[in-house]
This record gives sequence, structure tokens and C-alpha cells, in this order.
Amino acid sequence: ARRGTITDRNGVELAVSEDAATVFANPFLVKDPVRAAAQLARVLDAPEDELLDQLSGEAGFVYLARQVDADVGDEVEELGIAGVDTVAEPRRRYPQDELASQLLGAVGTDGYGLAGLEQAYEESLHGLDGRRRVVSDALGDPVSIVESEPVEAGDDLQLTIDAALQARVEDALAKVGEAYDPRGAHAIVIDPNTGEVLSLANWPAVDANEWAGAPEAARRNGAVSSSFEPGSTFKPFTVSGALEEEVVDPGTEFTLEPTITVADRVIGEAHERGTVELSVGEILAQSSNVGTVTIGMELGEERFDEWIRAFGFGEPTGVEAPGEAPGLVPPPEDYSGSSIGNLPIGQGLSVTPIQMVQGYSAIANEGVMRTPYVVEGGESEGRRVISEETAADVSKMLEGVLGPGGTAEEAQIAGYELAGKTGTAEKAIDGVYSDTKFFASFIGFAPAEDPELLVSVMVDEPQGSYYGGAVAAPAFEEIVSFALPYLRIAPR
Repeated sequence: ARRGTITDRNGVELAVSEDAATVFANPFLVKDPVRAAAQLARVLDAPEDELLDQLSGEAGFVYLARQVDADVGDEVEELGIAGVDTVAEPRRRYPQDELASQLLGAVGTDGYGLAGLEQAYEESLHGLDGRRRVVSDALGDPVSIVESEPVEAGDDLQLTIDAALQARVEDALAKVGEAYDPRGAHAIVIDPNTGEVLSLANWPAVDANEWAGAPEAARRNGAVSSSFEPGSTFKPFTVSGALEEEVVDPGTEFTLEPTITVADRVIGEAHERGTVELSVGEILAQSSNVGTVTIGMELGEERFDEWIRAFGFGEPTGVEAPGEAPGLVPPPEDYSGSSIGNLPIGQGLSVTPIQMVQGYSAIANEGVMRTPYVVEGGESEGRRVISEETAADVSKMLEGVLGPGGTAEEAQIAGYELAGKTGTAEKAIDGVYSDTKFFASFIGFAPAEDPELLVSVMVDEPQGSYYGGAVAAPAFEEIVSFALPYLRIAPR
């Protein structure tokens, strides 16, 4: 059966089936293998000696070529070689090559999905391969067909992805790859009001037409399957919970020493400073570790745990892409004495890029969290996580991240107010935080008021510079600079 076509939201073809032929032989019926091998080598552009070995073998059936161009199959038929035949066997082709390849996945030569959406939607995409049960006489000649099932083409699949935007996002990640030579990088763009995923990209890129030859690590859809410690991009969830519990309000001020000690752990800032007075909003804008831990301790272990789980951490989002990881959030009974000193600042737990986007959608969408989805028609009802007031307060604080003195003050787009958060997280290697390996990230939304875009960029082990504001924020700016006018989103 012809496999269904996968398209983007505008009908751009991302995966198609095209006519192809498979050439096979019954060596017992090939009268002159030498002559047949010479003829087939020319048509199939295959080594003559290998074809001769196949045609001289003792098997009753051998494939000589799989899924060659249909006109090549016609040429083989015209040769009229006894014992050699062809059968129509459509092949999968990806017209956009690398575009969204890790999301799309791949199809094997047998026509069944091996990975990605091709695998997840195998049943509907594949259709029904026709079958016939035939009664034959003693000589093997067919007498009658007693059962027949017609061929049914597979259903098409339309995605929420925008191919033009996807291409620009992948280009932005490629620039990050070229500049910082990381292990990998991931970016996601959603509409926070609906959960529609407009782009989901991974670097390094993989040509979907050359899937089998790509390294296994590059074929992974890391935007949903990779787990990492989020670092400072996690701080808005700590602050949101504290605001909801009325432990603090946006103007609450704290006198913060240069470090804070929690059990046996001393937590400091990314950059040394003296004792300061900071409000909750300034703590978030300046990404103060000491301030966020202080707020987390005010919130307490049980309430902190309840709030981060309310934002969806510790379980898969349910996005349709297969291979989604659940992340890891330790329960309070497993906390050590210093856990409340690292969890509020995004250490000691793991999340996925798609989980972070889902969590931020609650802040961007007036407190209502949306489940991300990549297949048209997959929208689900949102769930209120925080109040509209808290969402507005935290959004305003995140505007400060891109304002004077914020950790991403250079990420600006003329005419638009933006909101977001940088993250620079040390990687845990064998239980010890590395001082040379980092996750750099940026998550933000635009416009800051009534946002229509939510963008996440995560970079794994950048070389050279490693701060989220330096490595990931410029990619965020490039993506949003294209997306806002392209999607006709006006300044507020």
C-alpha cells in the first residue's frame, strides 16, 4: 500500500512515497547467469561479479536491488530474463532532506516505520497491504480466489510544524554548532496559547534520506528525549510557587549575603558580590542563587515539591513524538539536608526541553498550562496552574532579564518587549558538578504582553563561552526576529 504523506501546517510535503521497483530472482530458473549478470549490471549500476554470485547461488529467492527508480524496473522487465522479475515497492523520500528529520524519523525498506512520527503513526500511515488467498489444483495452477482484501492507501498526517520557521530555527542551531562546537543543541517554538509546536529542532542535523548512515546520537530527538539539569531557567517556578503561597510578593526585599549555607553546602553567585538588598523581581532578573534559595527555603520542601509537579515536571508531557523522557524529580522523602539549597535553582533534578516549554506556557498564558502537540488536531484543554496575577507578576520579572542589568540585556528586538530567562548549569559527572562542562539555555516569550511565541534554546557542552546569555540567547533573538514578522505578530 502507498504510505500516507506527512506535511507541515501549510501543506509543504515533508515525507512522501514515490513509485519504485524491487528486482528479485529465482536462480534455479536463470539459464545463463553470466549473461544475465552482465545485462543487469548495466541497468542496475551494480557490480557484475556480485550479481553473478547471487544468480549462481542455491537459494530459491534473492533480492538483486531494492526500491530502485520505477524506470529502472521497467528496463529490467524489458530485458526479459527468465527467473528475474520485479515488483512495485514504493520507497519513502523526504523532500526537505534534513528538515525536522529527528521528529519525522524513518521507514525501513520493508515499508514499516522505524523511528519518530513514522513509527508512532505507523498504523494510520501504512494503510492496508492487499491480500489474496488462492486455491490451486494439483499442478499448482490457480483455480479460484476464496478470500481477497483490497489495498488501502495510508492516511496523510498534517503537522503543526511550519517548514519555513523550522528551517530558520535549524539554521540558528547550526550557527551555534559552528561557533561553540557543543555535543548537541535543541530548540522548540510553540504558541503558548494553544500548545501548538511550530518548530522542534535538533543539532547536529541528519538527512532523513540517509538515516541509516547517521550516528545514533544524532538520530535521537533530543528535544523530547534528552534530560538535563535546567539551572537558572528553573527559578521562575520556585518564585511562582512562593507567590502563590503568599510567602513573598513581587516587592518583598531580602538582605542577601554573598553566600548562603544549607546543611553542608555553601551556595554562592555566578559572579562574586558583596551583601545586597534585592527584591523578588530583582532576584529573578539578576538570577541570584542566594536569593532564589532563600525564597525556596521560605516555601519549604513539601510545598516546593507540590509546585514543581504542578508544572508537569517528573512525568512526560504526552507530546506525540516517541521516546519522550519523564525527567527525574526526587520526592521530599529522598531529599538530603542540602536538597532545598540546590533544587530551587534547578540543580539535583532533571528535565527535558519539551517539559520546560510546557512549564513556561503557564507563565506566558495567564497561568494556564498547555500540553505541547505536533500533529494537527491534537490540542487538549489547558490546565490552570497559577493565578493570572502570579503569571503577570512573573512575566514582568522576566522582562527584567532582558532589561538593563539583566542576564540577557543584549537580546533585544526593535519595537518589541521580550521576557525570558537565561540558564547556565554545571553538568553532574559521576555525582560531582563539573567546572568545565555546562548546559547553556534560554527560554523566553514574545511579545512580553499577550505573547504568541514561546521559544526554548538548549546547548549541551558548548566550548569556549558557556553562559546562557552568551551562547543561547543570541539564537533565541535570531529565531524570534524572524518569527515575529513572518507570523505577522504585531508589537503590543
